[in-house]
Amino acid sequence: MFLNTIQAAPGSRRKLKRVGRGIGSTDGKTCGRGHKGQKARSGGYHKVGFEGGQMPLQRRLPKVGFTSRTKKYSAEVRLSEVAGLNLDVVDLQVLIDSNIVPAFTKKAKLVNTGTISKAITLKGVSVTDGARQAIEAAGGKVEA
Repeated sequence: MFLNTIQAAPGSRRKLKRVGRGIGSTDGKTCGRGHKGQKARSGGYHKVGFEGGQMPLQRRLPKVGFTSRTKKYSAEVRLSEVAGLNLDVVDLQVLIDSNIVPAFTKKAKLVNTGTISKAITLKGVSVTDGARQAIEAAGGKVEA
């Protein structure tokens, strides 16, 4: 193979449309732009969403809500779900492995919903005040 023989694969590059080459080319005279008007002129165009002075659609519609970008990677765990695990030490990886939180979770928070009777050690999972009191009352502890 030589550098002077390298070519693009057949059909991968479409030929440029050559406009303004006479009547027979179908793109002569006005070059496919029609007659007159803003779009027929060089440099004559408008910004995206412009509706000729009418209030554009994106400004007519109301602003709606807010979507958190961190919500996808955050999860909420109930105290009763952790109580169902037969483990002494619970961290984020344990919650992912036991299918309590999704695999792409980066942050989890334990909330005081349900009860816990056995002592567990919680590592690397944030906790609400009520859940912390319930874990410590059961003889467990919460580590940062």
